This record gives sequence, structure tokens and C-alpha cells, in this order.
Amino acid sequence: MFEPGSAGPHGGFTSTLFVLVEPSHPGNVGAAARALKTMGFSRLVLVAPRVSHVQTDPEAIAMASGADDVLASASVVPTLADALAGVHWSVALTARMREYGPPQMAPRVAAGEATRYAAHGDIAFVFGNERTGLSNEHVERCSALAHIPANPAYSSLNLAQAVQVLAYELRMAYLGVDVPAATAAAGEAPGPRASSDEIERMFVHLENALIALEFLDPANPKKLMSRLRQLFARAGLEREEVNIVRGIAKHVLLKARGLHDTDRSS
Repeated sequence: MFEPGSAGPHGGFTSTLFVLVEPSHPGNVGAAARALKTMGFSRLVLVAPRVSHVQTDPEAIAMASGADDVLASASVVPTLADALAGVHWSVALTARMREYGPPQMAPRVAAGEATRYAAHGDIAFVFGNERTGLSNEHVERCSALAHIPANPAYSSLNLAQAVQVLAYELRMAYLGVDVPAATAAAGEAPGPRASSDEIERMFVHLENALIALEFLDPANPKKLMSRLRQLFARAGLEREEVNIVRGIAKHVLLKARGLHDTDRSS
């Protein structure tokens, strides 16, 4: 067992980011900062907040209620891709089911999984805009999906409340309290997880290769890349596996380019 802010065998409080995508209300940002501090977390990332300089907004400061340090140190970035740069495992919080997307799990299970991944680098929990939530594109960038099982007759959770629920579950997991069994096989020694930006570059490379093979029609892509994202998300890609896929894509493109050059010269 270890205390917040210290290193430990389960990773923890210093390697977990809470990402708010396009938050609309300064008060919710301040309240989220307070929710994090009460559970021992401090890394808050804001993606394109509607109010510029929200960290100094009076409403945000008032709702932070003593967590001014967490609010003031929040990182502000323009896109989710920037927020997830260097992150090797991420969970999208969503209130609705998706036809496509990464594997879904309960918050407590996600927190249990976090204990494995946080020991090896940064991880992130991603929350959407108060009104529209996360887009499908945002969800597909994440490694897993979590849904808070609220009252189905009234399931609307405030953004800061959702942050509080996940921060609590993570705190319990990091302190070794009621942690679900890990899904990794006994004796398994996985390699380093691929980061979000490495996986995104792999998808770009793979999509170009599929277009070159004429397997993917860019004018009518249907849901092919979404289904492939879903498949790879279930696999939990390691860095070496990403490199293998990119190596295959590279050779496909080289072969396709060679055939194209041959056709032009004949």
C-alpha cells in the first residue's frame, strides 16, 4: 500500500490524468478540480474549454473551494490528441452505448485495470462536454470505455460528479481496497504499451495501405476503420505490435507503389 503522490507497485496518483473535453461552465471545471484534490489527484487537462483562461475565472475559483492549486496547474490543449500524447492507456466516460468503440467496463473494473497500467506510465480518464458528451471520434481514440450505472429513470450526472465517482474508485483501487482481479494471465509479462499517438500513427499508416490495396474506398469508407479500431482496442496493443502492423503497412505501400510504377512504364 502507498500514499497519494508516491511511487508504488500499482502506479498511481501522479500518473493519472483527468481530461475534460470542451467543458462549457467554469464552475464545473472548478468543482472537478476540487473532486480530484479530495481524492489525492492533481493532474487536470482541459481540451479547448469554452471560456478562455478558465483557471482564473471567479466562478471556477469559487467552486474549486481550496483546490486552487489543482485548478491553476491545469494544462490547456487544443485537441484530445494533444491531451493523450504520451498516454499509453485511456478510458472514455460515456452516458450512452456506442455501436463501435473500445471495450466497455464498469468504473470499478476500469479502476482495477488502471492499477496495472499506471505503474508503467501516464494513463487518462476522458470526460466529455456537459451537453453533448464525447463524440464517436473522441471515444475511438481511447483504449476502453466506462459507463456509470446511474438510475435509468434519471441518469444525468453533473460533469464534476462523474469526475468524483471515478476519482473515488481510482483512489480505492490505488490503495488496494476492493480491487477487482486483474485480467492478465498469471505469469504474463506484457511488453510496453503503445502510446495513444503511436496508435494513431499506426491507424493512418494502415488506412493508407488499405487504400493502396483498394480494399478501402476513401469515397465510401463505411465503418471499416471504426471496426478495426474496435478490434485493436480489444487487443490492448503493445509498442512492438504497433511496429509490426506499421511494418506490414509499409511493405504493402512499397509493393503497391512498385506495381504502379511498373504499370506506368509498360
